[in-house]
Amino acid sequence: MRARTIAGLQILASLAMAGCASIGPTTVARDRFDYTEAVAESWKSQMLLNLVKMRYGDAPVFLDVGQVVAGYSMQRTVSATANALATQGFSPGATTGTLGLGAEGRFNDSPTITYTPLAGENFARQMMTPIPPSAILSVIQAGLPLENVFRLGVQAINGVDNRRVRVDHVRPASPEFYVLLQDLGRLQNAGDIGARVDKDAQLTLVFRPSLSAVEESAVRDTAKILALDPTARQFRVVYGSVAADDKEIALLTRSMVEVLEDLSSMITVPEAHVKERRVRPRPEVDLGPNGPVPPLVRITSSVERPGDAFVAVPYRGYWFSIDDRDVASKHLLSSIMFLFTFVQTGAKDAAPVLTIPATR
Repeated sequence: MRARTIAGLQILASLAMAGCASIGPTTVARDRFDYTEAVAESWKSQMLLNLVKMRYGDAPVFLDVGQVVAGYSMQRTVSATANALATQGFSPGATTGTLGLGAEGRFNDSPTITYTPLAGENFARQMMTPIPPSAILSVIQAGLPLENVFRLGVQAINGVDNRRVRVDHVRPASPEFYVLLQDLGRLQNAGDIGARVDKDAQLTLVFRPSLSAVEESAVRDTAKILALDPTARQFRVVYGSVAADDKEIALLTRSMVEVLEDLSSMITVPEAHVKERRVRPRPEVDLGPNGPVPPLVRITSSVERPGDAFVAVPYRGYWFSIDDRDVASKHLLSSIMFLFTFVQTGAKDAAPVLTIPATR
């Protein structure tokens, strides 16, 4: 009996020692993956829903995830009683004893997630402020396709206009605009175009001095369309619609509201909603040097939820989605996130301070 008692006490001691082990480190890998995936999926769904809402004339509403605090607590209670005694009774010399074991455990998972609505001054700053020209050049320098970036974020280059979306009509882009994007895209693909920021924060667009015959032709066409000096290889980049001279490029950039309005106009809406005059029909596409210009993003609608969607949201009895096999549209949606990041200028509101009690 004494051996059994000692063994039981050893088991309880082991349980007590295990109760001192931390559960925090074991949750790091799982939590980071799960929360990252959840935030990414919610961002895609929120962006798509806001595009659809703007297509129908609703106001976009953005809700940022401010903080995610995962709080865990583990409570363990262990109790033991043991009693061994020798008695003289019906069986002389017999040993009687008692042994009691008890254990209790409680696990609590209580994450704290804070949401920050984009409203007031923050909304005006992020949604209504034009994208800085430095951001346009930065994302191009990072490798995003120049054609997509300019079609999204630039309204005019030295007076050459991009497509403009208004509530009651859509004005096509200037015929030279898509020719210009074709030439600049060819230079980007060849690695013959770059950007530089001087000490005084002056932006400069640079063409490589030694070019092949094809790239040299693209530079000459660009200079002709933008009324630039054909012999120069460096040009100042400023915000505006009119250049000061033939060595300056004026970028009239869009705000995020204008970017989203342009993208929302490309959504294919249910024909029933068009007939009921709940939404305007999709405008005609622009004509470029190679024919109709394809939309930047393809968002379709269906009665049933699509089975192979990159992202899908319900709205007014229909499902709006981007097909998972549409690589161009998926990349375009991801590009919007980078533009959002660049327009977060100025001081941000202080995040709420959370105090989470640590219990175990």
